[in-house]
Amino acid sequence: MNHARERRAVHGIVLLDKPVGITSNTALQRVKRLFNAAKAGHTGNLDGPASGLLPVCLGEATKVTPYLLDADKEYVARIGFGARTTTADAAGEVIETRPVPALDVEEVDGALRRFLGEIEQVPPMYSALKHQGERLYRLAARGVTVERKARTVTIHAIERLALSATELEVRVRCSKGTYIRTLAEDIGGALGTVAHLLALRRTRVAPFGVEDALALDELERRAQVGAHALDAVLVAMDLALPQLAAVQFSRDSAYYIRTGQAVRTAGAGAGLLRMYDEQGRFMGIGERIEDGRVAPRRLVNWN
Repeated sequence: MNHARERRAVHGIVLLDKPVGITSNTALQRVKRLFNAAKAGHTGNLDGPASGLLPVCLGEATKVTPYLLDADKEYVARIGFGARTTTADAAGEVIETRPVPALDVEEVDGALRRFLGEIEQVPPMYSALKHQGERLYRLAARGVTVERKARTVTIHAIERLALSATELEVRVRCSKGTYIRTLAEDIGGALGTVAHLLALRRTRVAPFGVEDALALDELERRAQVGAHALDAVLVAMDLALPQLAAVQFSRDSAYYIRTGQAVRTAGAGAGLLRMYDEQGRFMGIGERIEDGRVAPRRLVNWN
């Protein structure tokens, strides 16, 4: 008889340094399997050719996933000039070449400044967005192109890190939904040529940095030691929410919150809040409502 291994109720965030060559979903499934976790979700897709920070939420930590999906991201991107590809990155076929003008630092920095703030982007065909229920990249693989609506995204900062005759490396801090491949193409156009993304690494998903992330082989090594070695790297889920004010409840108030009732409490800010019980344990996300009480919105079940 085949007895499947019973999944664990494990709660927390794994800061994974995703390697080049696997999808975010493949990475997610490997982490879930290593932890033998009952539930898991990642916090923003990284394409297969990209590497870097991929926070993986396990168990009850999946309840903070939407807040990390909405968080600002930071990337280091290497852009190649002179060629445009089907996928806007190095994985695609070259479909256009153009000469690369002599580039100087001042000209490049001036072009980069033009992308600061709110900009309009047309999502690439090779993306996970859906058209009539089908992923765009599946349509693109069949040679089908459909019209995509431009979307407003925000580039908070863009910094030149290195420049050669045919390549540019930049650091970009941006809002959710920003396509760095599209940005690379647009930068090429601003400099009078065509371009594509040569390499991409995500270095930050606010408030987490890739310097604190672990590679898959390190997680696999810890799995050989035991579950306790894996659990030691879990990040507390409330650390994903530093932008929310914190409120701590008395024992009685915490009881009512856990039963789904709003309670009156002093000291909490407006809007969404991080909620803690009398022992300082994270209870989930609440909201200050119009009458001044705090109502639970996403409760954490530690059982």
